[in-house]
Amino acid sequence: MSTLLRNPNTLSRVIARRLPSLHSGVFHALNVLMPNDLGRSDLLVSRVKGAPDLYLRVLERHNYTTFLQLTYVLGPEREQHPNAHIRVYHDARMAEATSFSPEQGIERLAGPDLPVRGLVERSWRMNRALLKWLEYLLSEGHSAETMTATEDVPDLPDPEPVPAEMAKETLRVE
Repeated sequence: MSTLLRNPNTLSRVIARRLPSLHSGVFHALNVLMPNDLGRSDLLVSRVKGAPDLYLRVLERHNYTTFLQLTYVLGPEREQHPNAHIRVYHDARMAEATSFSPEQGIERLAGPDLPVRGLVERSWRMNRALLKWLEYLLSEGHSAETMTATEDVPDLPDPEPVPAEMAKETLRVE
């Protein structure tokens, strides 16, 4: 009896080659949810009968990218489940989850001490989960037509502040 072992580096390479098509799929599903006039409001809510309110909040806007938070707000405790932070690359027509869980918040997912293989596989899992959730939201009836600007700001916590040393890194131009 022989056991076939997969080379983990080969698996990571396969996943890395498929990530762009996954990011494209996330963009297209998200695009059905996002109204064309997203630039007019930083907070939108989608209300569909029989489903919790879905909030889409713009965290950052740049010329070619938008950073969003997409979450359900549940119950009197106003808990967020799931809580997705998504970077949308409008020019490339791609979007990726930077975090996808209520507990995770925003955390650094790259750095010199983190192995590339783990980052690729983690990105694959998060973006597959996000795509499945987006497909579920669309099947429930959420869409750009159900998204409306709201002044009814839920108790969404502000994103965690970027540590000072990271903020300096992002502002540095070389």
